[in-house]
Amino acid sequence: MTIIWSGLALGAVYALVAIGYNIVFLSQKTFNFAQAALMMLGAFLAYVGIVVWALPWWLVAIIAAVIVGAIAAVEERIAIRPVKDPHNLLVTTLGASIVMEGIAQVIWGGEPRRVPFFVGDQVLEIFGGRLYPVELALVLLVVLIVVGLTQYAKRSMTGIALLGMSENSEAAQLRGVNVRRFALIAFVFTGVLAGMLGIFVGPKTYAVATLGASLALKGFVVLAIGGFGSLWGTLVGGLIVGLAEALATRYIGADYAGLTVFVILIVILMVKPTGLFTRRVERAV
Repeated sequence: MTIIWSGLALGAVYALVAIGYNIVFLSQKTFNFAQAALMMLGAFLAYVGIVVWALPWWLVAIIAAVIVGAIAAVEERIAIRPVKDPHNLLVTTLGASIVMEGIAQVIWGGEPRRVPFFVGDQVLEIFGGRLYPVELALVLLVVLIVVGLTQYAKRSMTGIALLGMSENSEAAQLRGVNVRRFALIAFVFTGVLAGMLGIFVGPKTYAVATLGASLALKGFVVLAIGGFGSLWGTLVGGLIVGLAEALATRYIGADYAGLTVFVILIVILMVKPTGLFTRRVERAV
């Protein structure tokens, strides 16, 4: 059970990255490959605020949310808005990710920095398994975020507008939706979310400049398994990937953990190419 708890916590981190991918995908039909790098910056800001400046965790979360949200806004204005060809957006967001990683490397170096969890590190025992408080918090947090965002998307005008943009941005614009403004709001929201999550992700993964690169690919795999545009798909996909990695590391070997994940991805896509939670939509032309 300890292995399962560890896998669920790791999968929760992957799912949190994939949630950011999904929000940008719904608003702009593209991927922000720098989402994991934004989360990496959130982890470093958590380290600076809690360890170096000794600030309260809630104040660190607010400061990190504001700073990373502002960085996401700058990225949207520089790497997204001026680009006319949507295919090039993958390259520009990947470039933004590399720039963020390079800046983090220059400022904080290449050594991992430990981020203490504000509740403490006393080991818990639940259902016969042992886990740290941050691991339990990550699992609960990702479920709450998915439930909250799903309800918000269904019941608020902003959420309905974003869903309309994901279906047809031109039609949404004709119905009075300011597509550019909503796209910026979605981008900034993912940055704010990544900054706030730094106080949860940092204690699990450590703050390290290469964190973005390691999380970006797994987040994309989670999205492919769960289905593009599905928040519940990101939750289930993340837990599948996290459990697969943890169980493969324990029973087969750490060298085969990545291979196991990609085998699962290929099998799922062969059975259901659109992902577990996305249906194929046929349109008359």
